[in-house]
Amino acid sequence: MQNALFVGVSSQVALQRELDVIANNMANLSTTGFKARNTRFEEYLMPVASADSFQAPDRRVSYVVDQGTTLDLSQGPIEQTGNPLNVAVKGPAFIAVQAAGGERYTRNGALELNAQGQIVTSDGYPVVGEGGPIAINSQETGLAIGPDGTVSTNLGIRGRIKLVTFPDPRRLTNEGGNLYASRDPARPAGRDGRLEPGALERSNVQPVLEMTRLMDVNRSYTTVSSVIARLDDLRGTAIRRLADIA
Repeated sequence: MQNALFVGVSSQVALQRELDVIANNMANLSTTGFKARNTRFEEYLMPVASADSFQAPDRRVSYVVDQGTTLDLSQGPIEQTGNPLNVAVKGPAFIAVQAAGGERYTRNGALELNAQGQIVTSDGYPVVGEGGPIAINSQETGLAIGPDGTVSTNLGIRGRIKLVTFPDPRRLTNEGGNLYASRDPARPAGRDGRLEPGALERSNVQPVLEMTRLMDVNRSYTTVSSVIARLDDLRGTAIRRLADIA
């Protein structure tokens, strides 16, 4: 009976984790360049719970183990905006930006010019150029960003946005502010990443699928809670009957 309770609790913990992931996905339906996450669970067979010497050997107890989340790298919808500072990242690439903790990475192509003339994201993070920060003088005109990240004005090329990729982008970790961090060294995207000027990549979260997942997880959580409640009642009944016999 105790094993059944422990299995139920492990299931509840896993389902709660999945609810948190789904809620975060839904909260970022309108976040530019957001990539959804999916939970990964694994069965763990408790090796200690066995007694093979009995006529009916004990079954191994199966628990649920949270193996973390993976990044869904599918391309989000591309929306044309006509804004020369908007770029949609295409392919498994990321824009490098400078954050407080060092270089970080984003798919947020809603770029702006700050008071110093630097190209920054909509959250204010300076975009990293291959040759250093990219700054535009207030007198310059004809700002344009090319598919390879080249930034040019009427004065010529002003820099190139640093586009990077990773051996396994699914291992990137979220840091808030639509930023990702990586333990693996970034490498130049090359042909793996291009920019579509005058457009934005929207979130790749699919609301219908997420709502379906949410209902399934809620039902499963309710079912497990009911089983645990019945097991608790059964244990209480057993204790009372044993007390009566004593």
